[in-house]
Amino acid sequence: MLQDLLEGAGRSIVFGLIGIGLMAVGYVLIDLLTPGKLRDLIWVERNPNASLLLAANQLGIAAIVFTAIFTTYDSFGQGLASTLLFGLVGIAIMGLAFLVLDWMTPGKLGEVICTDDFHGGAVVSAASHFGAALIVCACIA
Repeated sequence: MLQDLLEGAGRSIVFGLIGIGLMAVGYVLIDLLTPGKLRDLIWVERNPNASLLLAANQLGIAAIVFTAIFTTYDSFGQGLASTLLFGLVGIAIMGLAFLVLDWMTPGKLGEVICTDDFHGGAVVSAASHFGAALIVCACIA
C-alpha cells in the first residue's frame, strides 16, 4: 500500500510539473499576442482585459491537462506523452482562435485587450480561448 501511495505521489508531481509547464507556455502565448509586457499589464497596470484573457487561457489549459490525465493510458509514459501532446495542441488551437477572432473583428484584438477600460471584446476573446480548450477536452475523452 505504501508503495502505491508513493508511486501515485510521484506521478502527481510529474503530471503537476507538466501542467505548470504548459500553463507557462500559455502565458508566453498571451504575452506574444498582446502588445506590451503581460506582467506589467496585469500586475502593475491592473488591466482587467488582459487579466480576463490570461485567466481563461490558464483555466483552459488546466482543463485540457485534467482531461488528459483523467483519461490517461495505463502506461505512465503514454499518459505523460498524451498530456503533453494534447496540451501543446490546445495551446496552438487557442492561439489560432485568437487570430481568427482578431481577423473577424475591427481593429487589433491585442490592442483591445490592452485598453485600460474594461472592454467587451476581452470577454469574447476569453470565451473563445476557453471554448477552444473545451473542444480539445472533448477530443481527448
